[in-house]
Amino acid sequence: MPLTLEQQEKILTPAVRRLLDVLDADARAVGGAVRDTFLRRAVFDIDIASPLPPERVMEVLAIAKIKTVPTGFAHGTVTAVLDGTGYEITTLRRDVETYGRHAKVQFTDDWQEDASRRDFTMNAMSVDAQGALYDYFGGEADAKAGRVRFIGDPRQRIREDVLRILRYFRFYAFFGRSNPDADALGACRDLASLIPTLSAERISKEFLKLLSADTPVPSLRLMMETGVLIAFMPEITSLDRLEALLKTEKANAVALCAEREPVLRLASLLPPIEADARAVASKLKLSNRDTEALATLAKLPEFLEDTDVPQTLHRLLYAYGAGNCRAATLLKGGNVAPALDEISRWKIPVFPAKGEDIVKLGVPAGPQVGQVLRALEKWWIDNDFQPNRQACMEQAKQIIYNGERSTGK
Repeated sequence: MPLTLEQQEKILTPAVRRLLDVLDADARAVGGAVRDTFLRRAVFDIDIASPLPPERVMEVLAIAKIKTVPTGFAHGTVTAVLDGTGYEITTLRRDVETYGRHAKVQFTDDWQEDASRRDFTMNAMSVDAQGALYDYFGGEADAKAGRVRFIGDPRQRIREDVLRILRYFRFYAFFGRSNPDADALGACRDLASLIPTLSAERISKEFLKLLSADTPVPSLRLMMETGVLIAFMPEITSLDRLEALLKTEKANAVALCAEREPVLRLASLLPPIEADARAVASKLKLSNRDTEALATLAKLPEFLEDTDVPQTLHRLLYAYGAGNCRAATLLKGGNVAPALDEISRWKIPVFPAKGEDIVKLGVPAGPQVGQVLRALEKWWIDNDFQPNRQACMEQAKQIIYNGERSTGK
């Protein structure tokens, strides 16, 4: 059955139509773009599959003067670049051996065999250049019903790649609208002990994606009930702070930066102890940036108790930045609107003095310059960042004079 014209326009963009025309061998758009079209979600990345082997794919694209990059050539994937956008084109495959993230594959021309390699039914649909839908496993019905269902035996699919346990709960967080599939849930429960065999990087990437869902709590609750969460994150014992955070976000119509929101939500799941936050960040191998954000969010909400006083909030903004203070304010909860307004309104100032300014006042280059600058910056902060450069220079002279007098110089 063909897609509607509106659905076709979302998937079969001019660039995708050109690629399908150039490949000219029953090439189709596949996977998430098709799923998201049925779910009326925004479509971002559009992947393509083709029976042509990767060498031939690169050859026909080169003839059409389309730039290609052999991003996963050994596994049949090349990337075509049109108008600055990359489109992955993968040769149809069947698994010969499976071992975790990668598999030994053979190329094929059997579309159903290729589709059967995918994890969930809603991810196995494809659309050809005429807008015809190919749905071998009932993915359209599952997507529309909010039913996350494995293709084939869930236990076998999980043993092929244990990450599929976390992917199941992530997809349920984003797309689940019905009761969880009993077979899938049972398989995840029975095989949860295998999760620690995954790399920390794969676990953290998947878990942070899950936390970025609009409503991650039902999925997290299922993970707790099945023993999946304790298998890799025993530090999480309650969802109460996350539920409170989500209510605060909703009440204040807050939209955080995509890369920060999952870290904030992770912080809400952990004890508000900096050392514990750093230990979890290390275990998950988070980036330095995310590690510092998580550690800051473990301690910063406590400092925000006096944010009714603008000067207190200004100090924290200067020390930790607007992003951290906004996130910590949401994590603290309560009546956060005044603080959020002040965070948005107040422009973090730049300290109007530098080391060279202190040297010009007669202080020899060295540790004493830093001492004077720190004392001057403290005075400037204590005066709510109001003194201008001229006032700071006058105060610097006083600091230098008092320091010389105290040492008898």
